[in-house]
Amino acid sequence: MSGSGVIKRSLSIAGHRTSVSLEEQFWDALREIAEKRSLSIQALVQGIDTGRGDQNLSSAIRVFVLNTLREDLNRRDPAPSAEL
Repeated sequence: MSGSGVIKRSLSIAGHRTSVSLEEQFWDALREIAEKRSLSIQALVQGIDTGRGDQNLSSAIRVFVLNTLREDLNRRDPAPSAEL
Protein backbone atom coordinates (compact mmCIF):
# COMPACT_ATOMS: atom_id res chain seq x y z
CA MET A 1 0.00 0.00 0.00
CA SER A 2 1.61 3.26 -1.06
CA GLY A 3 1.29 6.52 0.83
CA SER A 4 1.01 4.95 4.27
CA GLY A 5 3.55 7.21 5.97
CA VAL A 6 2.74 9.22 9.07
CA ILE A 7 2.11 12.90 8.43
CA LYS A 8 2.35 15.49 11.20
CA ARG A 9 0.13 18.57 10.91
CA SER A 10 -0.35 21.56 13.16
CA LEU A 11 -3.86 22.64 14.11
CA SER A 12 -5.28 25.33 16.35
CA ILE A 13 -7.70 23.81 18.86
CA ALA A 14 -9.42 25.75 21.63
CA GLY A 15 -7.07 28.66 21.05
CA HIS A 16 -3.78 26.75 21.18
CA ARG A 17 -1.60 25.12 18.54
CA THR A 18 -1.10 21.38 18.65
CA SER A 19 0.49 18.83 16.36
CA VAL A 20 -1.30 15.69 15.26
CA SER A 21 0.43 12.72 13.64
CA LEU A 22 -1.74 10.43 11.51
CA GLU A 23 -1.22 8.09 8.61
CA GLU A 24 -2.05 9.63 5.23
CA GLN A 25 -5.15 7.43 4.89
CA PHE A 26 -6.59 8.81 8.14
CA TRP A 27 -5.97 12.41 7.00
CA ASP A 28 -7.75 11.57 3.73
CA ALA A 29 -10.71 9.98 5.53
CA LEU A 30 -10.90 12.85 8.03
CA ARG A 31 -10.97 15.34 5.13
CA GLU A 32 -13.79 13.39 3.43
CA ILE A 33 -15.83 13.27 6.64
CA ALA A 34 -15.30 17.00 7.22
CA GLU A 35 -16.39 17.80 3.65
CA LYS A 36 -19.55 15.68 3.99
CA ARG A 37 -20.41 17.56 7.19
CA SER A 38 -19.53 20.96 5.68
CA LEU A 39 -16.85 21.48 8.32
CA SER A 40 -13.18 22.33 8.22
CA ILE A 41 -10.79 19.65 9.41
CA GLN A 42 -9.92 21.97 12.30
CA ALA A 43 -13.58 22.27 13.36
CA LEU A 44 -14.08 18.51 13.13
CA VAL A 45 -10.94 17.80 15.16
CA GLN A 46 -12.02 20.36 17.76
CA GLY A 47 -15.27 18.41 18.20
CA ILE A 48 -13.32 15.16 18.54
CA ASP A 49 -10.98 16.82 21.04
CA THR A 50 -13.90 18.01 23.16
CA GLY A 51 -15.25 14.47 23.61
CA ARG A 52 -12.03 12.47 23.88
CA GLY A 53 -11.51 12.51 27.65
CA ASP A 54 -8.04 11.20 28.56
CA GLN A 55 -7.47 9.55 25.19
CA ASN A 56 -4.54 10.69 23.04
CA LEU A 57 -5.82 13.05 20.31
CA SER A 58 -4.33 11.07 17.41
CA SER A 59 -5.89 7.88 18.78
CA ALA A 60 -9.23 9.63 19.31
CA ILE A 61 -9.19 10.78 15.68
CA ARG A 62 -8.42 7.26 14.42
CA VAL A 63 -11.26 5.80 16.52
CA PHE A 64 -13.63 8.54 15.31
CA VAL A 65 -12.77 7.83 11.66
CA LEU A 66 -13.19 4.08 12.18
CA ASN A 67 -16.53 4.48 13.94
CA THR A 68 -17.80 6.93 11.31
CA LEU A 69 -16.87 4.58 8.47
CA ARG A 70 -18.46 1.63 10.29
CA GLU A 71 -21.69 3.58 10.78
CA ASP A 72 -21.69 4.53 7.10
CA LEU A 73 -21.08 0.90 6.11
CA ASN A 74 -23.89 -0.32 8.38
CA ARG A 75 -26.31 2.19 6.85
CA ARG A 76 -25.48 0.87 3.39
CA ASP A 77 -25.53 -2.85 4.25
CA PRO A 78 -27.08 -3.66 7.64
CA ALA A 79 -26.62 -7.42 7.13
CA PRO A 80 -23.01 -8.41 7.89
CA SER A 81 -21.37 -10.65 5.32
CA ALA A 82 -19.48 -13.80 6.30
CA GLU A 83 -17.09 -13.32 3.36
CA LEU A 84 -13.93 -11.25 3.53
